[in-house]
Amino acid sequence: QVQLVESGGDLVQPGGSLRLFCAASGFTFSRYAMGWFRQAPGKEREFVAALSWTGGRTLYSNSVKGRFTVSRDNAKNTVYLQMNSLKSEDTAVYFCAKDRISDRSAPSTASGQYDSWGPGTQVVVSS
Repeated sequence: QVQLVESGGDLVQPGGSLRLFCAASGFTFSRYAMGWFRQAPGKEREFVAALSWTGGRTLYSNSVKGRFTVSRDNAKNTVYLQMNSLKSEDTAVYFCAKDRISDRSAPSTASGQYDSWGPGTQVVVSS
């Protein structure tokens, strides 16, 4: 069955960097767009970034554009989220997700377009 496992979350100071990892298994990873979402305490889950199955097309929320970079290694069945210039408002649990449709030409920002989710990894940005 589909399994997604995030890692890399940590406590980091404002202005610092983290790299999140999402290890995927149970499906043909190279054929699916992947997304990153996050949920802060007391808030709804929100879109962060996504990339197409080739990795050639990416999307970012306005709040992270220019600071975060999403990438993937299809040989390792892994998607990454490089987070730089972290701010306190980036504090959240970060989730990776698998697109429900294979070979989609463009990734989606809508959580409803993703059908499998990892348990999440906690990121805390605080001094």
